[in-house]
Amino acid sequence: QHVLKLLTIITESVLENKLSHDILELGAIGYTVSNVRGQGHRGVRNSAWEASSNIKIEVVCTEETASKIMNHLKENFYDDYAMIMYLADVSVLRPEKF
Repeated sequence: QHVLKLLTIITESVLENKLSHDILELGAIGYTVSNVRGQGHRGVRNSAWEASSNIKIEVVCTEETASKIMNHLKENFYDDYAMIMYLADVSVLRPEKF
């Protein structure tokens, strides 16, 4: 087993294409995107209306890559979009995939 980082980003679905591009440009090998809903600081967000829908992007990567992505997103998107990020250690069985 190898320990890498799982970066989870929850944000507005309108950002999916831009963030997907940026994540790869910043060194990630890949990512997973899911439609999500819930309630937080900005109230209820659901997927019934696309303008208010959220996505969750998960990236398994090195700590260095996770830091680059987090800093980029914080600097470029935090002020204008609903976005949260969190980072956790994950054990992977095939590190060459990441």
